[in-house]
Amino acid sequence: MSATTRNSATPPAKIWPFEEAASVAHRLSATGKDLALFETGYGPSGLPHIGTFGEVARTSWVRRAFTLLTGLPSRLIAFSDDMDGLRKVPDNVPNRDRLTPYLGMPLTRIPDPFGEHDSFGAHNNARLRAFLDSFGFDYEFASATDSYTRGKFDAALIRVLECYDEVMTVILPTLGPERRATYSPILPLHPRTGRVMQVPMESRDPAAGTVVWRDPDTAEAFETLVKGGGCKLQWKADWAMRWYALGVDYEMSGKDLIDSVRLSGRICRILGGTPPKGFTYELFLDEHAQKISKSRGNGLSVEEWLRYAPPESLSQFMFNAPQRAKRLYFDVIPRATDEYLANAVRLSTQSPEEQRLNPAWHIHAGRSPNRSGSPVSFAMLLNLASVVNAETPAILWGFIRRYSPEATPETMPFLDRLVDHAIVYYRDFVRPEKRYRHPTDVERIALADLAETLKGMDRGADAEAIQTVVYEVGKRHPFPELRAWFGCLYQVLLGQHEGPRFGGFVALYGIDETVALIEAALSRPADAG
Repeated sequence: MSATTRNSATPPAKIWPFEEAASVAHRLSATGKDLALFETGYGPSGLPHIGTFGEVARTSWVRRAFTLLTGLPSRLIAFSDDMDGLRKVPDNVPNRDRLTPYLGMPLTRIPDPFGEHDSFGAHNNARLRAFLDSFGFDYEFASATDSYTRGKFDAALIRVLECYDEVMTVILPTLGPERRATYSPILPLHPRTGRVMQVPMESRDPAAGTVVWRDPDTAEAFETLVKGGGCKLQWKADWAMRWYALGVDYEMSGKDLIDSVRLSGRICRILGGTPPKGFTYELFLDEHAQKISKSRGNGLSVEEWLRYAPPESLSQFMFNAPQRAKRLYFDVIPRATDEYLANAVRLSTQSPEEQRLNPAWHIHAGRSPNRSGSPVSFAMLLNLASVVNAETPAILWGFIRRYSPEATPETMPFLDRLVDHAIVYYRDFVRPEKRYRHPTDVERIALADLAETLKGMDRGADAEAIQTVVYEVGKRHPFPELRAWFGCLYQVLLGQHEGPRFGGFVALYGIDETVALIEAALSRPADAG
């Protein structure tokens, strides 16, 4: 059965993983292949970055959608360019001075500055695999060093030699005059120093599979066999060669690589291959709206994110609008966590067609998550932790059990994880930024009114009933808009500019406790911060 026939049985959902999967299905229908090869690339010159996780996660979602659309098998290769020469010492590694003598060497021939693995490349590869494995990704790891030295690219490298002049014709116009004078897509490894040499080729012999080049420091000439790891390719040519050699059908890349994708696609066609289908995603920005860099180590790491929120929240963040630039910093974590929670709850009530439009369906590989719900949002937990100055989970659980008696760490393990994360996030980010302000005269009268109104309410009132009362109190006073009233509640009572639905917070925290909170705020000295 062809990909086209299978595809017609399951129309793609109007969501980006299925739209991308449909393009892969169309490609296989045209080529006659019965297996799709997905690839993600990783440059291990710095420590594994959260963007790498995003690329593998997003590719995995497309791959799963492809399987549902076509029923065809597929593979995902996570390819590490670990044979690249080290261009500069990363800022975020220990013992930086020890790496300086190895500049220009392949990453897999440089000692591990962490002292844990056989090489710097092996260390970073291990880090990459560890965090991909922790998320349960189904992938095959591939190393450039292994692929070159074991001859997996030998035939493709000979093909590059045969098409050398055509490849140069494509690449040279994209280079400056100085770089053009010394450029070669083939980079021999120096037989004495082991460095990756960026030098022009004096001659080439496709039949013998060799190139002749000259050491610029000694003027000594060397003849090097391109096969078996004696050479590697410049990265744009390398990318094209890999597509050609492996038959890659799909690979994502960042917006900064648009021109490189176009150029590598031309080289792939010169070699006789067809470039893969692709998807261009926007780049992540740090808190200063600067592009995140592996070598600088700005932005967030996977480990940092997982300190403050569960992995599902990171997946939710990666799923959202991949073609839009987004800040990737600590303040995005609570919203991503609550977005995931809302989607996970919604998933259990949706039809199969609706589920495919739900990010939680993709995050959980097409299955409903088991016991992943929570009666309390992450934002609400943070506000509760803030008000009660929570230092231990037991403090928060005391309020949670009163609000939702059936909730326990055993019956709601996901909520239990959220409680732990909320305390850590509160300590590191909420508590240091709390700034209470004194109420205005109008706000003082309104807050006193709210306290008296709450005192008269049934102590078992639910969040919606309390929220209605809060609205009614605000309307009774001359606020320019209700937003100003809620801003007063957050800033005067919670010491922050934003907060949860206040009715929900009161239901969780307690009516009597909220009355006491208001009275304490009204008695606070005007100069208290």
